[in-house]
Amino acid sequence: MISLPDSRTEPDGSAVIRVLSYNVRSMRDDCDALARVISACEPDLVFVQEAPRFFRWRKRAAWLAARTDLVVLSGGGTAAGPLLLCSLRATVERTEDVLLPLTPGLHRRGFATAVVRIGGARIGLLSCHLSLQTDERLTQAGMLLDRVRAMKVPHAVVAGDLNDRPQGRSFRRIAKELQDCWAVKPWGSEYTSTPGDPHQRIDAIFATEGVEVLGCGVPLGLPGIEESDLRAATDHLPVLAALRVPAS
Repeated sequence: MISLPDSRTEPDGSAVIRVLSYNVRSMRDDCDALARVISACEPDLVFVQEAPRFFRWRKRAAWLAARTDLVVLSGGGTAAGPLLLCSLRATVERTEDVLLPLTPGLHRRGFATAVVRIGGARIGLLSCHLSLQTDERLTQAGMLLDRVRAMKVPHAVVAGDLNDRPQGRSFRRIAKELQDCWAVKPWGSEYTSTPGDPHQRIDAIFATEGVEVLGCGVPLGLPGIEESDLRAATDHLPVLAALRVPAS
């Protein structure tokens, strides 16, 4: 496997960052395997979905951050599951947890959002987990794009479990306005669900125009990642991207 670029700050202030998106299934599986996978990816930013959100959820999020040499940025129970973790490279400007309208009979959904600075780059972040219901999911995709625009930042990264494939209406709605990083610069493997039988891409990383995609995909074969850990950690495979974000 061709390796992804390491994180660094360029002489002009632009930031090369590693971004990881991962549905962790409420950390109900092998948490040690989960921590090993995240650590091996050496991310600057982690967009988590299905983070613990009920009893002692903050303690579980703090455990995961500590075991991966990261810190909790925003989200978790207060965002109905999406969570953001970051390395100490990130200087936090602001955070906001967003709860989306509740449809009776369906799960509550939300966004974990933040604006950070890494090197000379100012970046908006949004972690999401969209609905299983088709029409609600499409509405949430529109809300996601509205939220990105409302951040009023020069560059943004969105990542999460879309519960939709690239041909689906919600996926296409987002990809029409944001770069689908796998489609721009595929790296590693494509399919994210399920670890035992990868056959569909329902997890993705997106970036606004102006962000250079250096590679994006499932990090199968990355040094330090064992397939046994990927199968044991959760019921999704992670998506890892390297991005170059211009100085703001």
